[in-house]
Amino acid sequence: MTNRAKVAVGGVAVGLLLWWLTSFWIALVVIVGVPTVAYLALDPGQRRRLRRVGRKQLDR
Repeated sequence: MTNRAKVAVGGVAVGLLLWWLTSFWIALVVIVGVPTVAYLALDPGQRRRLRRVGRKQLDR
């Protein structure tokens, strides 16, 4: 299992746990908000690189 798959499985597990422990809206805010804040914390060069890598993987 690749590192990305492990992170994805862990993220889903944490999301389901949050959903079960809290209300749906709080879990949704955490699940959507954390990656959004992490993306916005990148500087413009890192954002360009991330978008470029994402497009290259889609064009395979």
